Amino acid sequence: MNAWAPGGGLVAIIEVTAATVQRGDVIQLGGRACRVRDLFQLSQGAKQLVFESGELLTIHACTRLVAVRSMRRR
Repeated sequence: MNAWAPGGGLVAIIEVTAATVQRGDVIQLGGRACRVRDLFQLSQGAKQLVFESGELLTIHACTRLVAVRSMRRR
């Protein structure tokens, strides 16, 4: 599903895994929208996400989360 964001950009609601998560993805955790600031690769395909708020989340290789991703123009 694609939609227009309030700032005028196109966004998509997608499912992300440790293999597909990107910087800038917005993931809703505990009712709060958290934007991924940085990623670190861990063993066995896991990743540690660092959010703009400073919080950390480690996701296993099989974890699936719903995220909002800004569509970039090319």
